[in-house]
Amino acid sequence: MRVAMLQMNSRHDKAANIAAIREMFTTKIKGQGVDLVVAPEYATSLGGSREEQWAAGEAFPEGEGYNAMRDLAIEYGVTFHVGSMIEAAGNGFFNTAVVFDPKGEELARYRKIHLFDVETPQGHVFRESDIIKPGDKVVSYEACGMKIGCAICYDMRFAELFQMHMKNGCDVLTVPAAFNMETGKDHWEPILRARAIENQCWVIAPGQVGLHLEPAGERACYGNSMVIDPWGTVIARASNRPGVTITDIDMALETHIRTILPSNAHHVLG
Repeated sequence: MRVAMLQMNSRHDKAANIAAIREMFTTKIKGQGVDLVVAPEYATSLGGSREEQWAAGEAFPEGEGYNAMRDLAIEYGVTFHVGSMIEAAGNGFFNTAVVFDPKGEELARYRKIHLFDVETPQGHVFRESDIIKPGDKVVSYEACGMKIGCAICYDMRFAELFQMHMKNGCDVLTVPAAFNMETGKDHWEPILRARAIENQCWVIAPGQVGLHLEPAGERACYGNSMVIDPWGTVIARASNRPGVTITDIDMALETHIRTILPSNAHHVLG
């Protein structure tokens, strides 16, 4: 399976973000034989005040972002895992990943379970729950002959979610993110590598990079989008700017690792 990760610097201008995604497809993905494209968290809108973020929310499948992403999957004949968009549903908003197959059919919809309510060591306070409601379902889907488990950003700190994916037969774990710079420099890579190692799965983790506007000023996202193999080796890493990183996933390697070190078969708890 050939994978393309989109590393973005999304802002709260939805039309500009959609245009940036389309440009990446046109200039970097077209003709490269890509099977699966994975975009970062909040791909179509990131930052701004609470009211601006709510205004960017959209109902699925009617929304502008939803249909633009669906059209890209159809036009380029790929499975497109949109890392997340702001979904308006019922009387609230969700941070929701949506996956489209090459015909534009929705394969999966995952609402982020663990919301980022944190005060960083530098004193910056983030309360995603002021804007977003949590999801409550573990979601995976099948594409390109693989079973792929969904997670979003802060979810990565909760090993039990990934163990559920592993026990459900997943081969690949996706972690689209808008990971904070302050914690990212210390935690992003080690946690992702641990998730790959302990579950013996491929990990695909595209991120937001650079500054975007928050009500209290500008916030920096860590970037460092990466693909990690089931042994825990980073096989592809993005630069420090927006762009596309393409790499191949070899399922034979996963089978080999699970054979020589069958820790997945040795679980005795849970």
